[in-house]
Amino acid sequence: MRFLPQVVLPALAVAGEVYNTFDGDGFAACYEVAKVYRPSSIDEIVSIVQDASAAGTPVRASGNGHMWYDTMCSDDPSTIIIKTDAVNGISDLQMNDDGTGSVLVEAGVTFPQLAEWLQDRDAALGYTLVNWNITIAGAVAMGAHRSSLGEDSQVSSAALALDIINGKGELVHLDRDQSNDTWLAATTSLGLLGVIARVEMMVLADYKVWANQTTVDEDDVLNGDLYEEISPYVTANYWWWPGQRKFHKRTYGVVPADHDGDAFQSTFSLTDIEGSLANTLLGSGQNNSWQNFITEGIFYALWSAPNFHSESTDLPLLSWPVYGSAYEVLIGGLYPNQKPEWDYGLHGKTLELAVPITQANALLKRVRELLDQSKADGKAVTATYRSGINIKVLWGFNHAVGVNRADIGAMMFDFPSFKPSTGNGDRFNEECVTSQQFPVRPHWTKNTRDVFKQSVKNLNPDSLATFAAVRKRFDPDGIFKSVVGEILGVMD
Repeated sequence: MRFLPQVVLPALAVAGEVYNTFDGDGFAACYEVAKVYRPSSIDEIVSIVQDASAAGTPVRASGNGHMWYDTMCSDDPSTIIIKTDAVNGISDLQMNDDGTGSVLVEAGVTFPQLAEWLQDRDAALGYTLVNWNITIAGAVAMGAHRSSLGEDSQVSSAALALDIINGKGELVHLDRDQSNDTWLAATTSLGLLGVIARVEMMVLADYKVWANQTTVDEDDVLNGDLYEEISPYVTANYWWWPGQRKFHKRTYGVVPADHDGDAFQSTFSLTDIEGSLANTLLGSGQNNSWQNFITEGIFYALWSAPNFHSESTDLPLLSWPVYGSAYEVLIGGLYPNQKPEWDYGLHGKTLELAVPITQANALLKRVRELLDQSKADGKAVTATYRSGINIKVLWGFNHAVGVNRADIGAMMFDFPSFKPSTGNGDRFNEECVTSQQFPVRPHWTKNTRDVFKQSVKNLNPDSLATFAAVRKRFDPDGIFKSVVGEILGVMD
């Protein structure tokens, strides 16, 4: 097994200390917290919330800290954090004759933990997979998604029921009802209704997937029909290499569980040599943007081949397509004897925005204009971090607080870049022009405070008011707080 069980630790008192994102020291999710609790049971979480409620203490739940910026808590230094990763029981798998079923997971269960547990029992998650360091409950709370037009891919679309610990420390049970405002608020609650203690998830009989990648000219994407290009596949995305004026189009589909292939993906893991080389290449481009074009060319060539190994031999796979279990192809993890990139000091900044598919081509063309203008100004911008600029086309622009429900597609535009470890740590072209020009919705964990502020005008005030009313019922004294909630205006 590639993912080891969690080890339960006692509550950790850290009065006045920073609570970090997954990037570690120097990357604050919350600037100052009074205490971090790491309970080992749902009953312990209930007790902590009850004590906090009686004292009026602000609370935030956190799985594995999948945050990029300082927006997780409010700025109240009396805030406590309930770290849920040790509350990770999985139980009650039920399978039906039609190949569907359900399973019950606790607050801290991650996608790989559940996927491996299900695989051992000839079952699998559906099309709702997300990154390997995210908890399922956290993904439901933040409205996380996969990219799919033909399948339900938002994580909460697989949620059949939730148990939420509300602001009084009461365990509230909710059954799936897509016509109910309470259910809709709970499945993109941003952690403002309470702690999601359990999720009953829909599962499927075991299956495998294939992944394929082709190279596409930039003009064909910017002027193409993204909806039609992606709709035939279970999930798909584009990686933009603007210095090359190319895209890698990655597509996925389903094959039977007995199909040959044991492909395993690791987007984030590196050897010591790779980590040192990446730091040198990326760091040298802080003040000389042309170095970034050289680096992008190297990364483009590396990502043209599959970033997959055979799980049984650990040897790299050299040609497309590749085949393997759903979670090992779509999520993956760490290769043996490798570490995640942030362990080598490789950190990033990001900007991630969703826009209605009807606006997708205009937004991409505007981004190209900004890149060209930056080049003309002597600060050329290109893709240097992770794997280019990620573009995903999603079904529905309705999986977020305050966004109109509508059966239209949406494009998610993700612009990650390397954060230098020297100098002021800034990147080129940091300003978020696009969020001021298009009706975008921000990703709830991957944007700065300024981006959220710029995006509020694009959110439906009636939907925000409805969410605020549901929140008031769940948390009448307002102990569950965050900067995002404050910016959205859904908190007292």
